[in-house]
Amino acid sequence: MLDSEKTSTRNEVNSNSKATTTGFAHPAIVNNTNNLTSRSRYLMAILSPRSSNYDRLEGGMGPSRVGGMKRFAWKKFAVGAALLVGVVWLFGPRAHTFSWGGNGNADLEVEGYHTDTAPAPSKTHHQQTQQQQHPPVPAPTPATAHPDSYETDPDPSSTTHCTHPHSSPGTLVQYALMIDAGSTGSRIHIYKFNNCGPSPEYEYEVFKMTQPGLSSFAGNPEGAAQSLDVLLDEAVRVIPKAMHGCTPVAVKATAGLRLLPGSQSADILKAVEGRIHSSYPFQLQEKDGVVIMDGKDEGVYAWITANYLLGTIKASTPPDTPTYAVLDLGGASTQIVFEPVFASSDMRLEEGEHKYDLQFGGRSHVLYQHSYLGYGLMRARRHVHRLVDFMSTLQGTKPKAVVGNPCLAKGTQRVVNVKDEATGVERKVTMDGGDIGSFEACDRVVQLVLAKDAICELKPCSFNGVYQPSLLSSFPNGKVLLLSYFYDRLFPLLLPSSPITVSTIASTAHQVCEGRDEWLRKHWGTDSELMAELADRPEWCLDLTFMHALLRLGYEFEDTREVAIGKKIGGTELGWCLGATIAMVGGELKCRI
Repeated sequence: MLDSEKTSTRNEVNSNSKATTTGFAHPAIVNNTNNLTSRSRYLMAILSPRSSNYDRLEGGMGPSRVGGMKRFAWKKFAVGAALLVGVVWLFGPRAHTFSWGGNGNADLEVEGYHTDTAPAPSKTHHQQTQQQQHPPVPAPTPATAHPDSYETDPDPSSTTHCTHPHSSPGTLVQYALMIDAGSTGSRIHIYKFNNCGPSPEYEYEVFKMTQPGLSSFAGNPEGAAQSLDVLLDEAVRVIPKAMHGCTPVAVKATAGLRLLPGSQSADILKAVEGRIHSSYPFQLQEKDGVVIMDGKDEGVYAWITANYLLGTIKASTPPDTPTYAVLDLGGASTQIVFEPVFASSDMRLEEGEHKYDLQFGGRSHVLYQHSYLGYGLMRARRHVHRLVDFMSTLQGTKPKAVVGNPCLAKGTQRVVNVKDEATGVERKVTMDGGDIGSFEACDRVVQLVLAKDAICELKPCSFNGVYQPSLLSSFPNGKVLLLSYFYDRLFPLLLPSSPITVSTIASTAHQVCEGRDEWLRKHWGTDSELMAELADRPEWCLDLTFMHALLRLGYEFEDTREVAIGKKIGGTELGWCLGATIAMVGGELKCRI
C-alpha cells in the first residue's frame, strides 16, 4: 500500500505476476469548570476513531445499545481519568521499559512465504541479499508443466489443463476482472480460470496499479472514472478479443471512499459505472458491479484468498485441515478473520454480525470477522497527531506551530494537517520527534486511541467495545497471516533468520523510534536506500508501534505468538480480490452483446 505523503515503491509495483505455486523460504516472512468540560468533550472525539456516523457500520456489538446520555456520562468520567493518567504517563519519566508479560506459545510453527515480486525500481541491497541467501524452496515438479503467468502462456485463449470443458455447452477458459479501489490507489487483477472441473480453477493473474485512489477525486467524479482507464486498457491488452464480452468486471471500493461526505462517493461510483459501459467491452457484474464493499466482506474475501492459495479450503483438502487467521491492515480500516475452534461444547461463537457462515469447496466454515473502520494505518496516524496536538494545549497555551511528538523517530520532523473538531478548521503543525521519540511513550498515546476501556456489552471484547472470542481459547495454536501495511512496514527491516513474533514488532519499533544512531547500529546502516527511506518516513515509528498495540493490546495476542507476513503467494497478490472473484465466477455469468 501507499502512504498519503509518499509512494513506497519498495513493495507496491506495477507488475505482471508470475508463478501460482506456493513457495516457502524462511520461517518469518511470506513473509496521548466550562473550559475543562469543552476540552473533555473534544478529547472524547479524538481518543477513539469511532463516531456516531459509523458506530455499527462495521458490525460492532457494543456502544449502540446504550442510551446517549448514559453513555456520555460514563465516558466523560472515563475520559477525565484517562486524560490525567495519559498526560502524566506520556510526559513522565521514560526509563522504565514497558512490558506486557503473559505466557507465550513457543511451540507454534509459522511458515513464511517467499515473496516472488516483480523487479521493483526501489529494491534495496538488503532485500536483494535476502533473496540471494534464501532462495525459495522449489515446489514439486508437476507431471505436466502448466504456464504460471501471462508471459509463459502459449495460448491465453486456451488451457493446458484439459481439452474440453467439464460442462457442455461451456467455455474452456474464463477471464474475470476485479478492480480494488483502495484509499491510496486503484489496482486491477486480471484472473484466468479454466473450466476443466465442476468449478472454475484458478491459473494465474496479471496485476497493475495506479495512483492516487478514487477518494482523491472528491468533487471530480469524471476524473475519478478516467483514472481507471490505464487499468482497463491493460485488461483489453491481455484478454483475447473474442473473450472480452464474456469477461465479468467488478469495481469494489474500500474504506477510503466510504468516508467521503455527502453524495461524493455515490457520484464517483456512478461515473465509474458509466465509463465502463460506454468505453469498454467487458460485462459489468449484474449485481454490485460498482460498489463500496461492506467491511465484513472485505475481510472474509481476504481470508478465502489466503486459505485458497495455501490449500487449506479447496475441495481436495483433507478434512479438518486447520485454516489461517488473516489480519489485513489498510489505510482507512483493518480486518480480522479467523475460524474459531472451541475445546468444549459449552463454548461457542455468539450470534451477531461478527458471525459469518461460509460454504466453500463443499464444506461449511463458521468464521469470526470484524472490520474496524477508522483504524487503518493512515487513520491511526491522524488520530495520534490530533491527540498529541491536543495534549500540547492542556496547560492553557494556544495551539503551537511545532509540537513534540513521541511517535516520530528521534531527530525527525513531519508537517501534518491537524483538524480542529470544534471549528472544522485545519492547520499545519510540525510534529517533532526531537529527543522524545520513543516506543514506550508512543505506545501510551496509541493505547488511548485504541479505546481498550470502551463499554463491552457482549463479552469478551477486543477493543473499541467490539465482541471477539478470546484467541487464547478459540485459536490457541492456529497460524496467523498479516497482510498489506503489516508487510510493507516490516519486511524491509527484518532479517530472514528467525521467526517473527509479536514481540519482534515491539523490538523493531523501539529501534526505529530511537533514530539514526540506532539505525546505523543495525544492519540497516549498510543499506543507503533503506536509511534514506527511514529518514524520509518519520512516522515509521508510529506505524510499527500502532501495529504492535493492535496485535498485543487490541486483539490480545501473546508476546511470543508467531506470525507470518505476506504480500504474494507464488506470484498471486494476497488480499480480498481473488476471494471476491472466485465468488463472482462461481455464479451465473452473462456475456455482453
